[in-house]
Amino acid sequence: MVQVLKNRKVQQVAISKSNQRQKSVKLNIIMNFILTMSNFIFPLITFPYVSRVLLPVGTGKVAFATSIVSYFSMIGMLGIPTYGIRACAKVRDDRAKLSKTVQEIMVINSIAMSLSLVFYLLAILFVPRMAEDKTLFMINIATLVFNLIGCEWLYKALEQYTYITVRSIALKVVSLVLMFAMVHQQSDYVIYGGITILASVGSNFFNFINLRKYLNLTWAPDMNLKQHIKPIFSFFMMTVATTVYTNLDSVMLGFMKGDEAVGYYNAAVKIKTILVSLVTSMGAVLLPRLSFYLKEGRDGEFKQLTIRSLQFVCFISIPLWIYFTLYAKEGVYFLSGEAYAGSVVPMQIIMPTLFFIGISNLLGIQILVPMDREKDVLNSVLLGAIVNLLINIIAIPGFGAAGAAFGTLVAEFIVTLYQVYVLRSFLKEIISQVKIQKNVLATIFASASSILLTMFIAENLSLFLTLVASSIVFGMIYFMTSVIIKEDFSMYLVHFVKNRR
Repeated sequence: MVQVLKNRKVQQVAISKSNQRQKSVKLNIIMNFILTMSNFIFPLITFPYVSRVLLPVGTGKVAFATSIVSYFSMIGMLGIPTYGIRACAKVRDDRAKLSKTVQEIMVINSIAMSLSLVFYLLAILFVPRMAEDKTLFMINIATLVFNLIGCEWLYKALEQYTYITVRSIALKVVSLVLMFAMVHQQSDYVIYGGITILASVGSNFFNFINLRKYLNLTWAPDMNLKQHIKPIFSFFMMTVATTVYTNLDSVMLGFMKGDEAVGYYNAAVKIKTILVSLVTSMGAVLLPRLSFYLKEGRDGEFKQLTIRSLQFVCFISIPLWIYFTLYAKEGVYFLSGEAYAGSVVPMQIIMPTLFFIGISNLLGIQILVPMDREKDVLNSVLLGAIVNLLINIIAIPGFGAAGAAFGTLVAEFIVTLYQVYVLRSFLKEIISQVKIQKNVLATIFASASSILLTMFIAENLSLFLTLVASSIVFGMIYFMTSVIIKEDFSMYLVHFVKNRR
């Protein structure tokens, strides 16, 4: 009898822990969603204002400085932001081991960041293009220092998503208030540059203060730095490829064409980035589940979820690509102002990347990474970076921001093509179940409807109302057509809504 009671107690404890974990997972998902939405909403509030005040030259200066600093931050942080999460997660339940691991990683981080800071200061002194805006670049030193002490990777390893979300949103609100209060004229671009890093610096400051909650602050004996070097270097190479790939355009534009060209390109990229967050929004949710299915050998469920994800990417990326190509001028003028007329063509050129990034995110992050094929992802990104570099060298001198946009377009296509090639066997049966022609057909009907609407009423509407009216008509016709022709993801949404009732 006693044994039975003991067994029941053990079962109850196990069930309780399981329920706690489930609740924790659900809370983390909610917090991550809130954080993602804040990253989407805040730029929509700030960018239209800042663009009109600072104009292309002012925003270009800040974008150029940010791109330069990202390279020095990359060198200083090595691959630690990713490696640190994995390393700390393994020992998260042992405070002593966790403290020792964090200290070992921070020692390596400190050495690398010190070297990076030295080279950064030398660059400010001796590179004329950086010396022109010495104050702006000096302010960004704070980014490098606080990235070192902030240990954001530790908080992610410990799944402190509530803290991360609340902290991030609070600092974004402070930055928002300061931006409207202090940025009033084009010469305020330095102030704007300082405000843009406030959220990051503030986050890392609070992280540093809170370290004592999770770590023993006494110096750990018998440190073993060697065990971390090889995996950190592997993740560093991935970071190098990604950082070069994503920031190369702005840096090359800044050196080859000046701040105004960077400003034009940045306006187009800002819009693209916001839209990309929508296209790839499913990835963060699916990655853990896909990894779990592979681990458990549930290949059928893995493939089915992959098919659904691919259907989602096609369903959302194709109409967004076409709509914002058709209404690039209206979108740029509304978000940035007529001073950014030079952003319209770059935006139209770069819009197809919504589709390519959506596909490569699915293939790379949701399929190759769970398969432990990070090397294939790295190779694809390295190839994209090389292609981007070569096209930029050829196209930027003659075409400026449009040339940079074309380089990005070709590079994203190459990345996607490479990943499709390495996954060709896996994709054979999957692609046949994705009816992309239905997405194209629905997009054609939606485009024609919105164009006809704007032809008749655009003259009588403001820029904002034109965008609102055209997007509503486009969206409604697209979805209705998708349902009529029984496009797979639209039917999934219909069934999902019906089952929720």
